[in-house]
Amino acid sequence: MIIKPMIRNNICLNSHPAGCAKGVGRQIAFARSRAGISPPGAEPPRLILVIGCSTGYGLASRIVGAFGYGAATIGVSLEKPGTSTRPGTPGFYNNRTFDAEALRRGLLSRTLNGDAFSEALKEGAAEAVKDLASAQGIPPKIDLIIYSLASPVRLDPKDGVLYRSVIKPIGQGYAGKTVDMMTGKFFVKSEEPATEEEIAHTVKVMGGEDWEWWIDALDQAGVLAPRVRTIAYTYLGPELSWPIYKKGTLGRAKEDLERAARALGQRLAKTGGNAWVSVNKAVVTRSSAVIPIIPLYVSCLFKVMKEKNLHEGCIEQMSRLFAERLYTPEVPTDPEGRIRLDDWEMREDVQQETIARMEAVTEATVFEASDLAGFKQDFLEAHGFGIAGLDYEAAVDPADL
Repeated sequence: MIIKPMIRNNICLNSHPAGCAKGVGRQIAFARSRAGISPPGAEPPRLILVIGCSTGYGLASRIVGAFGYGAATIGVSLEKPGTSTRPGTPGFYNNRTFDAEALRRGLLSRTLNGDAFSEALKEGAAEAVKDLASAQGIPPKIDLIIYSLASPVRLDPKDGVLYRSVIKPIGQGYAGKTVDMMTGKFFVKSEEPATEEEIAHTVKVMGGEDWEWWIDALDQAGVLAPRVRTIAYTYLGPELSWPIYKKGTLGRAKEDLERAARALGQRLAKTGGNAWVSVNKAVVTRSSAVIPIIPLYVSCLFKVMKEKNLHEGCIEQMSRLFAERLYTPEVPTDPEGRIRLDDWEMREDVQQETIARMEAVTEATVFEASDLAGFKQDFLEAHGFGIAGLDYEAAVDPADL
């Protein structure tokens, strides 16, 4: 079948198998071009577990670890495969491509498709660690765990309750100017304040509890290396976004993620390990297009950062994380103990110019004054569309890669 993007209200409802494969291939090529770049004396990871491995920062982390540093990797995510009549999720094709390329280059990998919140997947991951380690002839010990899970819902295996997260402000409603990336039309998107139940549910889904449960399960299974490192990802953003982000339900969940990092860090330090939250730069994700103000902010930010030669996507950020943060003799952090990869985004000159563009841009100038075209391009590429050199008029079988 010939697959064209199906976009409704800034949400893409399908994906392109060949496009996803090519996108992963480009990230692999970048990681290979920077293979092994790390400070003198650094010990790169040998066995990595990525929880939430199929898209965005999770996928990029896995690619850098495997194709940049030669590590064996285990990935966990929940994806829908394609059928003869309907494409699968982008992450399904991303995972398939990763495993195929790892096999082709002699890298050990295992991808587990299922609910990462479940006890069964945690047990399955521990068994996969033992299997991969046996095949590689190394101790069955994970030395790096990436927690990059992004899910709107979580079925708690202990109480059987299905929790749903929301992106809402807390205390009072919020209305922010945003932009339709397909047309360049401006509109105001508003959200009512979250209820106490919605706040609690969002923390339950996107906070740090499950990250802690993963460490518990792996520790009990005896597959954690003594000096294991673990890291989760977050975003802070500029003050203008705080009502809907940092001070909203998402921010409350991320506060709990940081709480978990501190608790895990104290626990793992007893054997030489550690835990961090990494504050990453704004990038285009499958969900960022629907958060009030974010599409306009990111479009203006991209324009400024590209002009200053500071722009990074997920793969560039993760390459910098490994080479200049995570595997340095002393991991650099801010006063709150967080790794900061948003340092270029939050530079004073970058923020000043970005805010000025946001205030001055109009519908008539949006494609010139901002990088809305780049925002749209990144959004399409996240679903396998708009990638140069691919014939989108050619028929593909969604059930095959």
